[in-house]
Amino acid sequence: MKKILLLTVIASSLLSGCYSTQINMSMGNMRLITSSASPQEVMDFATQTCRDDFYQGASFLSKAGKEYRFKCVKAEENEILIPIPGTTITAPVKAEAK
Repeated sequence: MKKILLLTVIASSLLSGCYSTQINMSMGNMRLITSSASPQEVMDFATQTCRDDFYQGASFLSKAGKEYRFKCVKAEENEILIPIPGTTITAPVKAEAK
């Protein structure tokens, strides 16, 4: 039993250590995200974070090392969503009307 618990703890710590993504700053509609994940995973994380805060999505501003700067965009402000170069922004899934 102890071996199984030990293996589980080691495996989960190794998996969580592979990619680390966290929001370092959230001020108004600006987000500073530090991540060692791939650019597409960072873009997806930023987009989902902004959507969770009632924005349309995240627009990429800049990258310095492992820090990414994003601006959360509202639909009524007529701003465009800019992805990280080489990535895409996935469209939100809409519920089907019955």
